Amino acid sequence: MRNLLLSTALCVVSFSSVAAAQSAPSAKQRAVESGLIPAAIFDGKAERWTIQQRMARWKVPGVSVAVIDNGKIVWARAYGVIASDGKLPVTTSTRFQAASISKPVAATAALALVQQGTLSLDTDVNATLKSWKLPASAFTAEQPVTLRALLSHTGGTTVHGFPGYAQGTAVATNVQVLNGAAPANTKAVVSEAKPGERWKYSGGGYQIAQQMIEDATGRPFADVVGERVLKPAGMTMSGYALPPKGSFSFGHRPDGTPVVGGWHTYPEQAAAALWTTPSDLARFGLALAAAYRGEAGAILSPAIAAAMATPVKNDFGLGPSVKGQGEAIAFSHGGANEGFRAYWVIHPRTGDGVAVMTNNDSGDKVMMEIVRAVAKTYGWSDYQPTQYKSVKLAPDVLAAREGRWTASLDGEAVAATVSRDGDRLILDSPMGRLAFTPTSATEVVSAESGTTATFDTGADGKPVLKIFGLELRRAD
Repeated sequence: MRNLLLSTALCVVSFSSVAAAQSAPSAKQRAVESGLIPAAIFDGKAERWTIQQRMARWKVPGVSVAVIDNGKIVWARAYGVIASDGKLPVTTSTRFQAASISKPVAATAALALVQQGTLSLDTDVNATLKSWKLPASAFTAEQPVTLRALLSHTGGTTVHGFPGYAQGTAVATNVQVLNGAAPANTKAVVSEAKPGERWKYSGGGYQIAQQMIEDATGRPFADVVGERVLKPAGMTMSGYALPPKGSFSFGHRPDGTPVVGGWHTYPEQAAAALWTTPSDLARFGLALAAAYRGEAGAILSPAIAAAMATPVKNDFGLGPSVKGQGEAIAFSHGGANEGFRAYWVIHPRTGDGVAVMTNNDSGDKVMMEIVRAVAKTYGWSDYQPTQYKSVKLAPDVLAAREGRWTASLDGEAVAATVSRDGDRLILDSPMGRLAFTPTSATEVVSAESGTTATFDTGADGKPVLKIFGLELRRAD
């Protein structure tokens, strides 16, 4: 990546520039489209795949991509169809659910209100809330929950994420969501830790922030975000209302079948409800980049943008994940709604980034392969695959690891089956089928996902398989 001289106009990129780039694919675009790469590379040798090959591998009906280079959206392209049982193609104007990428967009709106004095980052949220109050608890007796804590997932609030509401079911209001009251399908948002004590992802915290925005302004959340973020960033294809039929994608399950009803509805707008396109997410990234660099007329002031970009805990700033330093600093966020997966990253110093949106629960696999291909093609220092040296284990060692392994997760049985394929092990689990290459006597790594598994011995002297944060034991 290289140094960048950008004008204030970069916060809005025209559709014509995207269309022009798409009509004449560059060598770099073709390199990305045919150069998807795995998360792990063994002995310096990596497979290369096309986007279409990986869509077929992961049963993803539709993918849409927008690439930013040197402060411009240099190309955008869509692949596949909006529904696996239909024929309508995905286009660069097709909207997907951004899922949790809604959070940095919501955070930007909240920070714009902080900038004008309507909200405060560091006062008790209950001083702003009118329609609902965060219940008092022993956790907040000494230190109140603040907007800064909510936006950085350090507020100690509950509810990780939201499943949304299937078509034909009653949809809760935000106050009902916060109270966990019918027809809400999640528990009440309450405090479970002292503010600032830990980092724990909390979509519930963002719903508190949504209510703060509405109570402080007296206006619907969607209107405030439209005025403070979507319009100034040039995100004309984004919003919280359901788009017209045919202009948005349906969600799909890992086997490629559509989500029942096509999609879920999310009243949790701050946490999960934005409908958008990769090109609009790219525009959002460019708007934040302009603010971070202190450009005149940017969406946020330099001081507020600096606060957003300062990690609080676990590499999270006020909205996005913030990693890297200097020219390599990157804002990013992923998204996972029912039937949708998405990823967005922008390097604000260099103006390089990418947004990928997919319409399948397994879309995270292909989207990260695309991100790595973009990183390699455009010379980023991050998002590169991890290099490993493989080791060859004796056939009897591999054979001893074959069989069924089980564990308990939240009272439910989880099972995985291990089989041998030459010098590799194949693991079939609820996470799908993955091939693992040995990198030591006890460790194996999946090229496709980068997942590491360890075959160890437990305190009882019996074999243990450690993977996905679980400890599985031999079922036999």
